[in-house]
Amino acid sequence: MMASLPFRSSTFLKHSSRSLSLVLSPVATRPAQRLIRCAFNSNRGVSEAKPAYDALLVDIGGTLLETVKPVANIYAELGVKYGLKTSPDEIKTGFRKAFAAPWPERLRYEGDGRPFWRFAVATATGCSDEAYFEDVYQFFARGEAWRVAAGAEESLVKIRDAGVKLAVVSNFDSRLRPVLRDLQIYDLFDAVIVSSEIGYEKPAPEIFEAALKELKVEAGQAVHVGDDEVNDKAGAEALGIKSWLWKKDVQSFDEVAGRILNADAYPAN
Repeated sequence: MMASLPFRSSTFLKHSSRSLSLVLSPVATRPAQRLIRCAFNSNRGVSEAKPAYDALLVDIGGTLLETVKPVANIYAELGVKYGLKTSPDEIKTGFRKAFAAPWPERLRYEGDGRPFWRFAVATATGCSDEAYFEDVYQFFARGEAWRVAAGAEESLVKIRDAGVKLAVVSNFDSRLRPVLRDLQIYDLFDAVIVSSEIGYEKPAPEIFEAALKELKVEAGQAVHVGDDEVNDKAGAEALGIKSWLWKKDVQSFDEVAGRILNADAYPAN
């Protein structure tokens, strides 16, 4: 999903097959000790359950993060002291108009994204007061405006601890990294790929390629989860990355973890 205000960014243990005990070792680059459980096979060798994918790429707005209230309601509430009379329904309609309008620059989100968001806020609300714009802009720059999807943090930790690399891939501006730090989830990820930093927006293949390069995985070894049919699903799959559409192919991050770590228990999709 595109960023908006916010409508729109271990290595496995090697062990001998002769080992007949559980192998305990720190996983490289992880902040804490992890246990990797090895099971015996019928030949008295050791095997490990292998995740279905080596990397998970995650969209931000509308997938990993959602706003604490409906976006249009937040705009309307923040606008009260500026005399804003536009209703939440009118604001939603205005945002659809803003995003449908041609944008003269190659990217909507460059640097801090202010030029595009100033246009979008004025179009959606009918208010061009600079102080109002700054209130709205700064509100969505803080973690208090957002919440992490239910169960996401626990599921991502489980996936990461199984040796799967994690990356954010988001159409967003320079506010994304501070927001992730405010929410205390920034360190969960091996890579944070933000469109405003690399100069490409989903569905461009370059933004997905940047994630694969940083994680050092091939497209066929990765799966992407996002909520947009074009930007996320079509964009990832054009590069050969498996993609699950949020709330359609997968309903929760617990299901994402299950499909990666226990794929045989789920129907293929």
